[in-house]
This record gives sequence, structure tokens and C-alpha cells, in this order.
Amino acid sequence: MATKTSTAQSQRMLRVGEQVRAAITQVLQRGEVRDDLLEKTVISVSEVRMSTDLKVATAFITPLGVSDHETVLTALNRHAKFIRGRLGPHLRQMKFMPEIRFRDDTSFDNYKKIDELLRSPEVMRDLTDGDTEEQ
Repeated sequence: MATKTSTAQSQRMLRVGEQVRAAITQVLQRGEVRDDLLEKTVISVSEVRMSTDLKVATAFITPLGVSDHETVLTALNRHAKFIRGRLGPHLRQMKFMPEIRFRDDTSFDNYKKIDELLRSPEVMRDLTDGDTEEQ
């Protein structure tokens, strides 16, 4: 039997990732993590990607209103085991509780760069030239 070589996530990985994301968000919203920096920072958990064996969860986060994301990431990774323990009641259906890793979500920066490119004068010129040729 051939093995699956695709890097796309399966439906199960996506479903479990969304459940883990919701659970992490609840733990952070309730202020269960006792850290001065984390208590006064609003953290957006945009996505959680699961490993194929569902034992590692990589959470992509964006600290809102903070310019230095590295200090928030360091604090979250320092408390990752505690957060993992607090996920238990939310994820009772899982055989193994996944190890949590926190990473900075740079997708918003990429979206901003694409938006700036689309609004650039060169692209706008090309778009307006195409409209006059069609008439």
C-alpha cells in the first residue's frame, strides 16, 4: 500500500487543531496563567497546526498592542506545560494531550505586503490601462 506523501492536513488534523485553538483561547482568556506580561497582553490565537500523530500542536499567536512579540512568545513557551495541563477538561476525547509550541503568526504582515503591492501606482496603472483597451 502506498503511503501518503501530501503535506496537506487531513480533516481530522484540522478538526483537532480547531478544538485545541479554542481550548488555548479559553485558558488565556480566563487568566489561568499567572504571568504579569501575559495577564496584561491581549493574545490572538489565529491557528493551531497539529502533527500527523496529533501529539504536537503548534499554535500561531499574535500579541495585540505589543511591539516586541518575542517576549510574549518566550513567556508562553515557558508556561506551555502548564497550559497543556489546563487543556485536559476541554479535550477529554483525545487519547494523548498534545505538546504545545507557540510561534509568531506572520501571516498578517504578509497580507499587508500584498495589499500594499496591489495598491501601488504600477499595479493601478496596469489596471486602468486594461479598462481603456476593452472599450
